[in-house]
Amino acid sequence: MDGYVKLHEMLETALRQAGEEAGMLLGQGLTATLTDSLTFSKAAYFGDLDDGVFVLAVESREEYPGQFHLVFNLRDAILMSSLLLGIPAPRIKEKQRLSIIEPDDIDAFGEIGNMINGAMNTTFQGSLSGKAHLKLLGSKKYVPEIDPLTDDDPLPNGDYLMFRSRLEMEGQEMHHLDVLIPVDLGNQYDPPPEAPAAAPETIAASDVSAADSSVVGEVAAQVAGDDEVPARKAGVVAGTVGEEMIAVFEDSDEERSQLLASLEFTHFKLVESTLNADVKEIFSQGNVRLVVIGSQDADDRELAVCIKINALRQDQPVPIIMCAQRWTRTAVLKALKYGAQDIIIKPCDPDELASKVKRLCRLPSV
Repeated sequence: MDGYVKLHEMLETALRQAGEEAGMLLGQGLTATLTDSLTFSKAAYFGDLDDGVFVLAVESREEYPGQFHLVFNLRDAILMSSLLLGIPAPRIKEKQRLSIIEPDDIDAFGEIGNMINGAMNTTFQGSLSGKAHLKLLGSKKYVPEIDPLTDDDPLPNGDYLMFRSRLEMEGQEMHHLDVLIPVDLGNQYDPPPEAPAAAPETIAASDVSAADSSVVGEVAAQVAGDDEVPARKAGVVAGTVGEEMIAVFEDSDEERSQLLASLEFTHFKLVESTLNADVKEIFSQGNVRLVVIGSQDADDRELAVCIKINALRQDQPVPIIMCAQRWTRTAVLKALKYGAQDIIIKPCDPDELASKVKRLCRLPSV
């Protein structure tokens, strides 16, 4: 995720301190290490959530008004609250297995939350130029396919900066703590520079697995070695000249037709192709305002299309929406890392797709 260097440093310090202090409260060695940061929509975050979560809301006051959320794996929350209450290990395992969180657990975890909030408060107040104050609000449990996911629960709809921290405790299997900060509030804490936006983040070899590296290298070689459309040499970025258009990549004829029908409201030129199509050739047909990639699984083949597009459009990034029937959390992270601005779970809802297209293409909502 580009930018937010100051916010990243603040949270890295605050979460490390919070882990140490919570560990002392629990009588256990607990560490919280910031490992990753991404931009997520609420729909993308909860779209493939396998485990239950426990969400703590934090109100930001004074000169930085807003609200963000601390999201714990439910089993981690049960473990920590149970340790604080002195519950025997076999009972803790049973509560984790059945996702049982009782009023005493909520009260106990509130104490842990207060300690984490205190560490964040200290760091934010010492790092921000204006007055800042954080207040811990209520908590909510959410278990997929059991609890309802609404516009406001377990947190409001919108786009979030996600800062993920790995939790580790000796002798215990733990997961992570996610700090979800609305983009608008993140921009208050760490305003973006006024200079023109930097080129999109490139994928370093150290950031991907060996399997991913082969895909990236393969695609990069294909793009670099193809001299048929020398966009940079000609002084024109690929897909930025001509009639405004949306490119749709999808192997299924039926689903490609459905996507095209859902995009007709834009009145843009719609260009369709399969996932194996020549991206340069497709982009040569007009000014590409948006790309939609459809598939059954979000695997390396679909992600390769993202890589090709970003290689062509490094100077002028184009929004990408990826639609797939089966998503894993790893696939979501990879899709966003490789350039997708949003994801949709198939079957695609036309209204949801339209909403995302209007936002990414800056089209009027009416």
